[in-house]
Amino acid sequence: MSAILSTIIVNYNAGSLLRGCVGSLLQCPLDIQIIVVDNASTDDSLESITGLPVQIIRNDRNAGFAAACNAGVSAATAPFLLFLNPDTHFEPGALTILLDALSSDRKAGMAGGLLINPDGSEQAGGRRAVPTPWRSFVRAFGLVRFSNRWPRLFFDFHLHRQPLPEGNVEVEAISGACMLVSREAIRDVGGWDERYFLHCEDLDWCMRFRQKGWKILFVPNAKIHHALGACSRKRRVFVEWHKHRGMMIFYRKFFRHQYPAGLMALVAAGVWMRFCMLAAYHTADRVRRRP
Repeated sequence: MSAILSTIIVNYNAGSLLRGCVGSLLQCPLDIQIIVVDNASTDDSLESITGLPVQIIRNDRNAGFAAACNAGVSAATAPFLLFLNPDTHFEPGALTILLDALSSDRKAGMAGGLLINPDGSEQAGGRRAVPTPWRSFVRAFGLVRFSNRWPRLFFDFHLHRQPLPEGNVEVEAISGACMLVSREAIRDVGGWDERYFLHCEDLDWCMRFRQKGWKILFVPNAKIHHALGACSRKRRVFVEWHKHRGMMIFYRKFFRHQYPAGLMALVAAGVWMRFCMLAAYHTADRVRRRP
């Protein structure tokens, strides 16, 4: 029997978290093909899944998240593909709920569940609006505090502060930490944009899905625990660099013809100013923590 679902996990030094992620998939009653694309890890994460029914693709270098996802797509055989971070694990029944939601709506090309923090709260990013340059400007300069008075003008693209919907709802974007996609939609939209190395490639894909007329679903009853940032704590400046670089690629690709050049320049300045501040903070914090 062929698999109904191909799971693609991009791994880079995830340690024991990878074993936990794969373990939660193996407990699911569905017939799943599990593919781990390893971006030249130097830890023992791959050894932790030795003997498990997992297909491993070993890259000889860190090719980035988008490129690794595309490599996984090439090896996948199922009609539905699940892109999953190694620092996630499903609650019992959650994956079945997510698959049922996507397969029951022919116009839906992508679905994501409720990402949960270690403290049980809803994580930011699991359901969100697209962070347009204006929305990012509003957030960066603290103007979101006026959203109660002028909600349409000072809208906060993070939706996790809103009440949790009772059922499945259409959203503008979900997180690449857990993204279930139909193969039919991938054929129509195309693969991940490999110009992104880390961060914003999921937003890019969500934009392109919606441009092609595919719905993106948020499924609140599918609960996924996500140890956000657990795989990148030792490389914070590196991660921040690629996050901010990804933001600029995203803005230029989708919005440079929709916004005045002056506003785009202001947004770019704000992006790189924010990066410099965070890089300085993380560098100082690392020096301070040294014995």
